[in-house]
Amino acid sequence: MKVVITIDSFKGCLSSYALSECVREGIKAVYPNAVIKAFEVADGGEGTVQAMVNNTHGKIVTCKVHDPLMNLIDAQYGILGDGKTAIIEMAAAAGLPLVPPHLRNPRIATTFGVGELIKDALEKGCRDFIVGIGGSATNDAGLGMLQALGFHFLDDMGKDVGLGGDALGNIVRIEGAMALSALKESRFTIACDVDNPMYGERGAAHIYGKQKGANSEDVLILDANVKHFTEVIEQQLHKNVAHIAGSGAAGALGGGFLAFLNATLQPGIDIILDTIHFEEHIKDAQFVITGEGKIDAQSAMGKVISGIAKRCIKHEVPLLAFAGHVEQSAKALHTYGVTALFSIIHAPISLEEAMCEDTTKVLMKQAVEEVFRVIKVASLKNNPVLECKESK
Repeated sequence: MKVVITIDSFKGCLSSYALSECVREGIKAVYPNAVIKAFEVADGGEGTVQAMVNNTHGKIVTCKVHDPLMNLIDAQYGILGDGKTAIIEMAAAAGLPLVPPHLRNPRIATTFGVGELIKDALEKGCRDFIVGIGGSATNDAGLGMLQALGFHFLDDMGKDVGLGGDALGNIVRIEGAMALSALKESRFTIACDVDNPMYGERGAAHIYGKQKGANSEDVLILDANVKHFTEVIEQQLHKNVAHIAGSGAAGALGGGFLAFLNATLQPGIDIILDTIHFEEHIKDAQFVITGEGKIDAQSAMGKVISGIAKRCIKHEVPLLAFAGHVEQSAKALHTYGVTALFSIIHAPISLEEAMCEDTTKVLMKQAVEEVFRVIKVASLKNNPVLECKESK
């Protein structure tokens, strides 16, 4: 038997790697000779860098960058095992948790540090970039990032407009002559799991501005500023990116990538699965195991499980999903290719106990083992649907 494990972390409890080991132990208790391939996965947000670095035997790099309020901090990104692909989470330099609640203000917050991460990777020879965007403290459409990379944005007096969401409204001219030359040789793939445009009722400011510290007036100003910026981009760069799905992600950072760095936007899980050549691994597998902390109807909306399910359908491989909690609405996932759903908790338990690492390890191993005991019995009875044969 061959099983491929691609299970997301149970946030606040266990990592993707730790859960994979529990699943491995559960399978091996029933099929000692099973061939098991385990990969760490994430949805493009928190944990993506570490997962990708571990999967490809890459390395973590630490460098000095500026946070959203231009304070100097240490931030990390990854270089994959090929030595030329950088994996970056924008939140490492411009994430909301980096700003104390009483100082949050997307009108002044900047993505400058994101550009510094990219610059550092360019200097280390990277030319392929995977960037996870989400959880930002900003609404500057990538202005700060681009400034850190050498682009200049001038006002009607020919002066630099400054930083932050407020500065977008003052831009009248874009100058790219001083942008880092290595950018022309680089490719950017952006992990994006939302479909918001840059401005408008579903735009960056209206949907996400208040959680970043904006009040109602701020939202209107930020939205107008982003709209102005997109008009300048269209006039001077001849690119219309404002209403591309996902361009409004991370305070319209998605649009900044599209307009200036010729980026492509993809669901985070698809980027990871492509990088680890997931489909090659599952072609001869009997089962794929996945899961996340809570599985509900939202799990079908572009997240880890649905991304994996699409590929399992393509190769007709059964997909088993495990979670700490499976909501009734999760049954919708069966229509998306999830063969079966299992909650690892089978008795009343407090949230504190459920979030305990040791408890989760025991419950996950036990749940997987019991499922595979049923599979083994069915295979021994020559069930034509399963036809599971233990590897020799």
